[in-house]
Amino acid sequence: MAPSNLTLRVATAFVMLPILLFLLFRGEPWWWLAFLLVAACTTAALELYGMVYPGDRLAQGVGVLSVGLVTLSVYVWPEHPTMLFLTILLLPAVAVVLALWRLRDLQPAALQLMTGAFGPLWIGGGVGAVALLRKLGGVEGPGLALMTLVLAWGSDTGGYFAGRAFGKNRLYEKVSPKKTVEGAIGGVVSAIVFALANRALFVRSLSIRDTVMLAVLGGILGIFGDLGESLIKRSTGVKDSGGIVPGHGGMLDRIDAVLITAPLTLAYWLALH
Repeated sequence: MAPSNLTLRVATAFVMLPILLFLLFRGEPWWWLAFLLVAACTTAALELYGMVYPGDRLAQGVGVLSVGLVTLSVYVWPEHPTMLFLTILLLPAVAVVLALWRLRDLQPAALQLMTGAFGPLWIGGGVGAVALLRKLGGVEGPGLALMTLVLAWGSDTGGYFAGRAFGKNRLYEKVSPKKTVEGAIGGVVSAIVFALANRALFVRSLSIRDTVMLAVLGGILGIFGDLGESLIKRSTGVKDSGGIVPGHGGMLDRIDAVLITAPLTLAYWLALH
């Protein structure tokens, strides 16, 4: 008998969580960056560009390169606004050239064009924020980076169980038929609980009020991140972005909310400091 989806989710978490915690709390900051570049950036970029440029390895390679460069720019030059300014200016140009160069059919061209400009900022910027929090937070850096994961995955876990137990009212059926209002509320509550626990263990300088506020914002925006990725999948006729994460689908399926909670956490932390 094949294992259930829940069993696969638990097994995946059991395997991956110790690795993440070791890299965050025992490894050097560049270990964390290297892991994110390989495991998150490359895989998620291949999945995204694989959906909008199916079968086009060259276009997918350009996408991976663009995403990785944005992550490195965020991590290496966080205090140089010129780099961000140039990135924002250049990405649309790269997207236009890529869409015209690899044009096969006019119907998906608009999506390909927008993905070329938006994808690197979305994935590369989000992953870069997770890496940067580990570096900028000092002794609390590992806990801050973990907070981004806690907000996203805590909300996802709470939403999963609350939706199964109480879900009746569809949240956005056209995009994600299984998501419910009750699940979304459970997800936000769960994000608050997980964030407070993470704060008590690793980020004591963050006040309880700020933790709760960050958790509420992260829980809500994380849902939008999940729905946004579902929108891309449905528009391209794909059920899962990939199959690399058992029980969850692809890497993009696993980090879609993180790509929202990470920039939010970074912005909130910088505003407080």
